[in-house]
Amino acid sequence: MYLFIFSEKPTCNFNYLSIFKLCSVNIVSRQQWGAAAPKQKESLEGPAQRVVIHHTALQSCKGLAECTDELLAIQRLHMKERHFDDIGYNFLVGGDGSLFEGRGWGVMGAHTKGHNGDSLGIAFMGNFNNDTPSEEAILSVKQLLMSGVLQGFIRPEFALYGHRDLGATQCPGENLYAALSQLRSST
Repeated sequence: MYLFIFSEKPTCNFNYLSIFKLCSVNIVSRQQWGAAAPKQKESLEGPAQRVVIHHTALQSCKGLAECTDELLAIQRLHMKERHFDDIGYNFLVGGDGSLFEGRGWGVMGAHTKGHNGDSLGIAFMGNFNNDTPSEEAILSVKQLLMSGVLQGFIRPEFALYGHRDLGATQCPGENLYAALSQLRSST
């Protein structure tokens, strides 16, 4: 677990280009990847206190064209076989850093049993027992985290976990778990 602490809510009025880049993020919408409508939505009671990192343990992909089939397959699996109301994750990231809206901001996910009420779930698309997360994917998730804090969807002092920290699983895979410290440097 890593704890992020901002002394106050950060703003995007920095003079540094590297910090400015962290203030904006492009997310492929549910409509763009062809998501089915959720059965229902439950809102988080406030900003997420925790962020849980996952891997899909499936094939990796890059960009909308490659990732669409994977996203639809994950949503189908979650809704039809696991009986979730929607895809379980709030966001997913492809190998090229493309960010995809899952349940989105402020919506309770179904990603970590017993820990969804105050958390945001982000899944790296691929199997990170085998693969190493790309620099582009790491950077995109850093940008997403900063954007979430700036918009008030994530508490400034949020805790970052790998799924295995909260349950009996190998998720998010050895290589992604080892890279979680790189996400910590986003603040």
